[in-house]
Parts: sequence; C-alpha cells; structure tokens
Amino acid sequence: MKPLVLTVAGSDSGGGAGIQADLKTMLALGVHGMSVVTAVTAQNSLGVQGAWELPAEAVRAQYRSVVDDIGVQAVKTGMLASAELVETVAGLIGDTDVPTVVDPVGISKHGDSLLADSALDAVRTKLLPVATVATPNLDEVAQLTGVRVETEGQLRDAAAAVLGYGPRWVLIKGGHLPGDAVDLLTDGSEEYWLRAPRHDNRHTHGTGCTLASAIASELAKGRSVPEAVTAAKAYVTGAIAAGFALGGGIGPVDHGWRFRN
Repeated sequence: MKPLVLTVAGSDSGGGAGIQADLKTMLALGVHGMSVVTAVTAQNSLGVQGAWELPAEAVRAQYRSVVDDIGVQAVKTGMLASAELVETVAGLIGDTDVPTVVDPVGISKHGDSLLADSALDAVRTKLLPVATVATPNLDEVAQLTGVRVETEGQLRDAAAAVLGYGPRWVLIKGGHLPGDAVDLLTDGSEEYWLRAPRHDNRHTHGTGCTLASAIASELAKGRSVPEAVTAAKAYVTGAIAAGFALGGGIGPVDHGWRFRN
C-alpha cells in the first residue's frame, strides 16, 4: 500500500499551485494523494481573478469522508481563506494523529491576498499549534508576526517568532533574499540550514505548495522532519530549474521533472 497523503487547500484553475500542484507532487514522489477542496479560484499565469470559499460543512464532510474510510499518513494544509475554515480545519487536524505540514498561505505569487485579515488570529492560535512543520515564506512571516527579514541572519528571529505560536518545527523559506536560496529549519534547539543555487528562472508559480506537499509526502514515508525537508528541498530545487512558460505571466514549476531526467 502506498503512503496516503491528504491536501486541504484551494483549487488553482491554472494548474500550477493549490491542490493541483499538491497532487502532482504526491504522484511524483510515489504516494497516493487525496484532496479536500477549501476554495475555488479563477487563476492563471497573470494572477487571481476571483476566489470563492466553500462552506465549512463541505470541508468537514470531505475530510471525514477520506480519513474515516481510507485513512491517512500525513496532512498538508494550504489556502484556508477565512477564520471559520481555519478553525474547522485545525479542529479536524487536532483529532487526526498524523504529521501535519501547515503552509500558512496568505499571499499569492502575484501579490493577491488569499487569507482574510480576520483569519490571521485563528492561524496563530488554532492552526499553527497543531502543525508538525510550518512553512511560511518571508511575506507570510511578516503578515503573521510583524518580523521583517532582510538578511540571512534574521531568519533566526523569524523562526523564533513563528515557533512562539506552537508548531513543533518551522521552515523559514528565504527564497526572497538575494543570493542562494537559503531556508532555515529549526525546532528551537536543532538547526538545519538548507542551501540551493538560485536558478535564473522566473517561472516559479506553486513553489510553496509544492514544497509543503513534498515534505508531507516524505513524512508519510516515515522519514524524520529533517530528512523529509532535505529531500523535499532537493525535489523543489529541480522543479524550479525546470519551470516553464505558461500563458502570458509567471509559469509553474515542473512537478514531473524527475520523470524526464
């Protein structure tokens, strides 16, 4: 039986991010991906033209339908949009004893808001405390904690601020800094600095969703958090290098790059 991974996230009609990216990543990494759709977006390479969240009862029903019958070895969360959905999903995860990767999606690659301001407190007090690994980028760190990172050394400050809300581990993604793509993984005592060369490729849509899903996939295989994050970072680095043009804007990373190498 393949490891079972569940993504709880929004749909990206352009196929580069959201549950579409999550399921492609899970397929590429050899696990069985399942989905709970939290929102539907009208989205393409140019940005998000519209978003409609699903009722909390629909999200709850999807989650229970999958977990109660099929089971799951890891959960990944993405776009949750509203305080009600954040609280609903946090409650469901709290009752499911498996590793959970929380990607606190707040802003799209194009700068579009994907999380209501009223939901930020629920993310801090309900969702982050049930996370095995939280994976915010620097914009999301600022949105959640007020800490703004401009240098590599400040990644520790960002990590401490996010850990203060209760996740077991935090991966601060430093991709917005100049130089190499440097991420910091820490639980407050252990530290792992993950470096990769920065590829000269602007087609990076879906990077955050892909990384979080890759971590969840590796955790479902039984890897430790440092092992899972290291493997996921390597997979995403290859996907970024192979990112391709799509439409008139920012194209997606290539989730199937390993199939062609």
